Amino acid sequence: MSGFSLTRVIFLALALVLAGRSAAAPAASAAPQILWILQTQAAAWNRGDIDAFMQTYAQVDDLRFASGGNVTYGWNATLERYKHRYPDRAAMGSLAFSELAVTELSPDAALVFGHWQLTRASDTPHGLFTLLVRRTPAGWKIFADHTSVATP
Repeated sequence: MSGFSLTRVIFLALALVLAGRSAAAPAASAAPQILWILQTQAAAWNRGDIDAFMQTYAQVDDLRFASGGNVTYGWNATLERYKHRYPDRAAMGSLAFSELAVTELSPDAALVFGHWQLTRASDTPHGLFTLLVRRTPAGWKIFADHTSVATP
């Protein structure tokens, strides 16, 4: 091999190594971890455990829950709202989520869109929701929840 072609081969090999190092590997999607929040919520709800259901929300004073034309701020106030609105298993019914979509905004924040439905003895209320979730040291948590009820 001549000196010119050996230099060329070394240059190309070095360029390939450097290109491989500078190319960032695509970040793994956080969607499975985020969707686990909803699986956890549905399981807790369906066993009648509002306290466990609320563990998926960030326990912060600026948690925002909007529904029915009202906004509730804070984890404790949101917990009390749920307990007042759903005082027993009959009122809670069975919760199911569908048509879930996660839009990752950054490595530490995402929006979750979906449909919810309660199945109770006398009715099946349903609607849409949008969640703002953020990665925290304790895992992904809900920081804002906007839930709407579809008109019958």
